[in-house]
Amino acid sequence: MIDFTPLHNRSMTYSAFAATVSPNDLRPALEESADELLAILKTCTDADVTFVPTDPAAKDDAADRPEDAAIAWTAAHIIVHVTASAEETAFLGAELARGVAHHGRSRSEVPWETVTTVAQCRQRVIESRRMRLAARDMWPDTPDLTTSNEPFPSAGQLNAIGYMLLGLIHEQGHLAQLRDAIGQAQAARGA
Repeated sequence: MIDFTPLHNRSMTYSAFAATVSPNDLRPALEESADELLAILKTCTDADVTFVPTDPAAKDDAADRPEDAAIAWTAAHIIVHVTASAEETAFLGAELARGVAHHGRSRSEVPWETVTTVAQCRQRVIESRRMRLAARDMWPDTPDLTTSNEPFPSAGQLNAIGYMLLGLIHEQGHLAQLRDAIGQAQAARGA
C-alpha cells in the first residue's frame, strides 16, 4: 500500500507527493485498497453492516439532506461513500491523463439506505475495484501529467496521479471509522 504518512503529517503537499508516485504504482494500490475493504468485511453479518454505531463526532457538511448531516454512518454507508469517492477521482484522473481539462464532478453514489447486506457491500467493493481499474486502463501509454486541477485549496494543482491518490487516501481515511462501526456492531451482538 502507498504510505500516505507525508500527507497525514503535512510534510508534503498533495502535488509533491503525487510526483513521487508513478502511473505503474496505481494499479497495485487500487487492488490493495479494495482487498483491504473486503478483508474488513470478511467477518461481518448483515446486521453488522446496518448497525447504527455511536459516533458523537458525526458531521457531514456535504450531506444531500440536512437531516443526514449529523447521523452516525453504518458500515454499509461508509462502503458506499468511499467507493463512490474513489470512483469519482479515478474517472477524473482518467480524463486528466488524456489531457482533458477538468469540467466538473463525476460522482454517482448508490443510495446508502438500499445497501442492507454484507453481500451488497462486497459487491459494491468488487464493482468499484473493476471500475477504478478500468478508469486507470483508460490512460494513454504516455499519460498527460501536466493537465491539472485544484480540487480544494490545500491540495494545490493535481494531475491524473494526484486525483487517483485522492480517492485512495480518502478511502484509507475512513478505514478506522469502518472498523469502529463494525466493532461496535459485533460487540452489540456479542461476537
